Amino acid sequence: MAEKKSVKKAAEKKEAAKEPSNTDSKVVQKGDKVKVDYVGSFNDGVVFDESKTRGKPIEFVAGNGQVIPGFDQGVIGMKVGGEKKITIEPKEGYGEPNPELVKVITRDKLPPEPDPKVGMVLAMGMSNGMEIPARITKVNGEMVTIDLNHPLAGKTLHFKLKVVGVE
Repeated sequence: MAEKKSVKKAAEKKEAAKEPSNTDSKVVQKGDKVKVDYVGSFNDGVVFDESKTRGKPIEFVAGNGQVIPGFDQGVIGMKVGGEKKITIEPKEGYGEPNPELVKVITRDKLPPEPDPKVGMVLAMGMSNGMEIPARITKVNGEMVTIDLNHPLAGKTLHFKLKVVGVE
């Protein structure tokens, strides 16, 4: 029985990180411009994002903070053509939800149409001119509770990564 478990673990490890057999492939290092195809999912397997729906791989400078830390760290050391599965806990993803980003505002601070409903996402204008998404979590008469946390805050994220280019 122990032998079956070790064979299964070895197979899981092999599936978790598939590197190309070509030893000439460039290895991703901090500062490299990298192109990555990915599929992101939750613990229950539901896919929340994938590069194919965007029509092209994500491009960023590895280790430069342009993507969440766990994704950044996940590609370092991979080779072009290499595939890997990673799990990103909230602290290396979008963080834990911040209770200070849940606000109660009066209805008159919202656009007159449509009527605010729980689950609705609105673009809230900031003083610097930028807009951020605000999810309505409660409507009580003239008072509306909005959550300004990133929708993925507090979530454990799973990614299948494939490096398709390194410069």
